[in-house]
Amino acid sequence: MDLETRLEKAFRLTPTQKKALTRLGIGTVHDLLFHFPSRYGSPLAIKRIADLTEGDEAIVYGKVTNAKTSKAYRMKIPLAEATVKDDTGKIKAVWFRQAYIAKMLADEPLVKLKGRVARRGSSLYLANPEVEKTKTLPIDFADSLFVRENGEPDEDFLYPIYPESRGITSRWFYHHIHDLLTTDILDHIEDPIPSEILERYHLPGLKTALVFIHSPKKESDAEAARKRFAFQEVFFIQLSRIGARKRYEQERSFIVNADKNDIADFIKRFGFELTDAQKNAIDRILDDFRSGKPMLRLLEGDVGSGKTAVAATTAYAIIKTPPQEQDFGTLQVAYMAPTEILAKQHFASFIEYFAHTGINIGLITGSGCYKYPSKVDAGKPTNISRTQLLKWVANGEIAILFGTHALIQKSVTFKHLAYVIVDEQHRFGTKQRMQLTKKDVIAPHFLSMTATPIPRTLALTIFGDLDLTLLDEMPRGRKQIITEIVPPAKRDGAYEAVRNELADGRQLYVICPRIDEPDPHKESALNAKSVKAEAKRLKKDVFKEYEIDILHGKMTPKEQQAVMSDFSDKKINILVATSVIEVGVNIPNATIIVIEGAERFGLAQLHQLRGRVLRSEHQAYCYIFSGSDNEKSMKRLAALASAKNGFELSEIDLTLRGAGSLSGKKQWGISDIGMEAIRNIKMVEAARAEAEQMLNEDPALTKHSSLKARITTIDKNAHFE
Repeated sequence: MDLETRLEKAFRLTPTQKKALTRLGIGTVHDLLFHFPSRYGSPLAIKRIADLTEGDEAIVYGKVTNAKTSKAYRMKIPLAEATVKDDTGKIKAVWFRQAYIAKMLADEPLVKLKGRVARRGSSLYLANPEVEKTKTLPIDFADSLFVRENGEPDEDFLYPIYPESRGITSRWFYHHIHDLLTTDILDHIEDPIPSEILERYHLPGLKTALVFIHSPKKESDAEAARKRFAFQEVFFIQLSRIGARKRYEQERSFIVNADKNDIADFIKRFGFELTDAQKNAIDRILDDFRSGKPMLRLLEGDVGSGKTAVAATTAYAIIKTPPQEQDFGTLQVAYMAPTEILAKQHFASFIEYFAHTGINIGLITGSGCYKYPSKVDAGKPTNISRTQLLKWVANGEIAILFGTHALIQKSVTFKHLAYVIVDEQHRFGTKQRMQLTKKDVIAPHFLSMTATPIPRTLALTIFGDLDLTLLDEMPRGRKQIITEIVPPAKRDGAYEAVRNELADGRQLYVICPRIDEPDPHKESALNAKSVKAEAKRLKKDVFKEYEIDILHGKMTPKEQQAVMSDFSDKKINILVATSVIEVGVNIPNATIIVIEGAERFGLAQLHQLRGRVLRSEHQAYCYIFSGSDNEKSMKRLAALASAKNGFELSEIDLTLRGAGSLSGKKQWGISDIGMEAIRNIKMVEAARAEAEQMLNEDPALTKHSSLKARITTIDKNAHFE
């Protein structure tokens, strides 16, 4: 048996277990060894029902009776409930929004429940406990895995609790990983991190760390192991990203020497004064253009901070530069946006900025292609065939091309692509970005832009190959959004405040988590407001005198564009939408936003949605409608109201989220243990410094074969955005 041995060859697995392991991404002995505990528990957490008190985090064994589905009295949330008995008493267990569990327990099985004891009136109950069917009930602690030789529970022992999936339990992981650790399998694992680095930061070696993380004798063992694996993950990512940057910088690039007076004249056409942060960003980008090395830069700015003006000014420097060895034509710019609505919006903006230059500007999306100026009407764009647009792009006649993912198709080729701009970087994978930058023999300059608040540690890691520039100032005259957290009892007052703004001619967004109403007959239905039902309710009961329409992701791009055009033209007063409007939609007169079911959105997403109304000098308002008065939820939402800007909010968000519930893997391609490192600026900076030094001394990692293999795997599977 070795690390690549398939688990079905190492252990006997049932079909259900195989499926569960596949869902968790575990297929080999190596995968199993690196499936780390999410937390640790004590055997003393196992309690008899009679000994339970409010607030306990407990494990209870018992027999299920009377399992049934129901709905919560106030919120009408679908739920499952059951009574669980042991030889000392009984307690009710309730699973909110998990009504299907009632069917699982219909045969009145013996179960093991893990959860928090809460109180309703005079009765205790287990709230949303983890449930596992079992064949036997422990009489006492004697059958515990964690006992001393005299049969007494070991109070100091930390037993690992692993992420589970239906069909595979934490106890299964403990037993089988323990079996592996008793073999000589660890003797065959090569530690990819050099010993001198481990010694410098007092980190355990790989073999020791694996033993510590799966079988810690004390809390400090587990902490040392988690610290080692957290450092390792960030170190690997830094090697991958910095290595990619060094390889890219070796490419030949375009030298662009923009005339300062020419740039100043272009900026005057905006009709507003740039902030110092915008001027600084433009200067840095223009310096990069002159360097001879391909630029790799991330421009991070809060919603409304003026990233588009920076992009337009630097794009102007590109199109004013003819290709080398010819005195006609221009270098080309590719501008990629995450949605068709946003691509069309930027296309329209750049037409306004560049109309005086006489250049051709193109737009390519899945629903059609456009070119500006039209031969029939020089002041407007015209619809053209895809074939014709691609021909003009290929021969260099189109100076600036906008698009969505359509830009990275093989059929799109440029003659002199010198500058690639990607809006909302986090919405594109690394591979997609590289597809764009490899569309020419000479490497283009690359600018990534995002309004998503990213903590500094995360930016240094995930975007380790990009220089970071911040737009940390807002344009003069821009007022702070007034944000109010609205619990259910205060909705009527919020609606009256909204009505006053609508009466003054302003417009309103209402954001809902769902498109359609949930099927009331489905046990797993989520009780969340839907766009369609909320639009009808608002028209019938709240804002009868105003025009209301809807927008969501299931509509065709043409339908979406028609609705946005009507909203922009003030034919619609209230737009009820999903988070499809999160990115870049620009309607200056829409100064109010109501967000329903706010606890269902992340703080960064709420901040993005709020930014839709920060597009003018009018006072903007954001009403965060919470579905409950839950203390933890309200505290989290309060951060949205108190944070001065997105950068501050991102740091608050990182501190509010627990290490075991960061869900980093889903969002950033980083495991939860890696996200622990992201919260530690010193660890991130140390990992980055070590990666820089190693690549300076050994660019191809020829002296570190084991490490090189790991980085190659990361490069193949990278999707950090």
